[in-house]
Amino acid sequence: MYDVAIIGAGVIGCSIFRELTKYNLKVVVLEKENDVSLGTSKANSAIVHAGYDPKEDTLMAKYNVKGNEMFGDLCKELSVPFKRNGSLILAFDDEDMNTVKNLYENGSKIGVKDLKILTKEETLELEPNLNEDIKGALYAPTGGIVGPFEYTIALAENGVLNGGEIKLRKEVVSIEKDDSFKISTKDGEIVEAKFVINAAGVYADKIHNLICKESFKIIPRSGEYYVMDKSQGSLVSHTIFQCPSKLGKGVLVTPTVHGNLLVGPDARDIEDKEDLGTIAEGLEEIRESAMKTTTKVNFREGIRNFAGLRANPDTGDFIVEENDEVKGFVDVAGMKSPGLSSAPAIALDVVSILEKAGCSLEKKEDFIAKRDQIHFMELEPKDKANLIKENPEYGRIVCRCESITEGEIVDAIKRSFGSISLDGVKRRCRPGMGRCQGGFCGPKVQEIIAREYDVPLESVMLEKDKSYILVGKTK
Repeated sequence: MYDVAIIGAGVIGCSIFRELTKYNLKVVVLEKENDVSLGTSKANSAIVHAGYDPKEDTLMAKYNVKGNEMFGDLCKELSVPFKRNGSLILAFDDEDMNTVKNLYENGSKIGVKDLKILTKEETLELEPNLNEDIKGALYAPTGGIVGPFEYTIALAENGVLNGGEIKLRKEVVSIEKDDSFKISTKDGEIVEAKFVINAAGVYADKIHNLICKESFKIIPRSGEYYVMDKSQGSLVSHTIFQCPSKLGKGVLVTPTVHGNLLVGPDARDIEDKEDLGTIAEGLEEIRESAMKTTTKVNFREGIRNFAGLRANPDTGDFIVEENDEVKGFVDVAGMKSPGLSSAPAIALDVVSILEKAGCSLEKKEDFIAKRDQIHFMELEPKDKANLIKENPEYGRIVCRCESITEGEIVDAIKRSFGSISLDGVKRRCRPGMGRCQGGFCGPKVQEIIAREYDVPLESVMLEKDKSYILVGKTK
């Protein structure tokens, strides 16, 4: 019997998971995939939004502003890359300038700090590579960039360190309630819990409907991106937006915390909750839109395209509430942008909802807030030498593009839950994230995974189950 079962191991589910492990509770996360952070949390803009955009009195506004303020300390605790690089929302004509003024007024009302409307000259002084036909911009210095999957994984690992449990490959197929909830998974396991948190992303409506009356629908909204080589990473230093539309915040141009440049997304409402394909028309639309911001992106330096799905709710706002009829069942749904930015604040609120619903909360005296991860190339030369002396694996570079050592890879494998895939290692410590996209280091990382788990090389998967890379020897 668990006190709380969380369905979904994205950034929302893992934020709640870690927050609940601060208490003397038995907490479990049920995730249908073979790893955490395989949905929207893996494929997004990696932006910690300042919070000027959500309308006053919405949950999006409430959580975005508070969550943004929490990110710096959390990322420091969890050894996750984060930078407050600030954002600019560009205006190209008088109508855009009116939008900028409205965003300024809205953001100021809901508590976004230090917003400022800039002239054309002030904007170009900050970002000289922008097109000169801009009219002005809204400057939001509290905006930031983060490693989204690294952050989600860190939350999960820290929760496990503090006594929580993560069950992978546990697709939920039914939920019943008598004295407690009985959650059945596709492989036949039944998990019992006093409270259930529905943090299932694009599948949150499906999970809700297993035990509650239908009350909302999630429409997957696809967004495609370009990841540019680090040769493009210094083109801009701030996150650059155009004025938002009814479909979202539009195509952005932003540096990443690791020195690349990210361009995208477009926005297409689709039906298939598993459709992560990119289409030529969408990528062309992104290129054309980005050219309005700057003509200096060299798209020949692109190293990867990807698509992610946003969990767009038909309610228009986040859904964070205990169900009126099924007591103890809490929906945390509709987590489109700014879901990542809002996640820390949402987790705090969910704890309060559980307490009001009767969950007994007693703080742990031995909660471990700190999670350490070695980023070898960021160490001082003396510290590098000492670490190599202690463990020679840190002296062997495996990924030349990102300068990732064997020691970091082994570290990531040992901290992981379950059998890790090639891309699972990639998300944890970045081998394969560089210009060659794993062309050189991929085979060596496979060998390390096979060695550490003492399994055949052919059993190592690229990502999801059955995504085998090798099928046998040729000679």
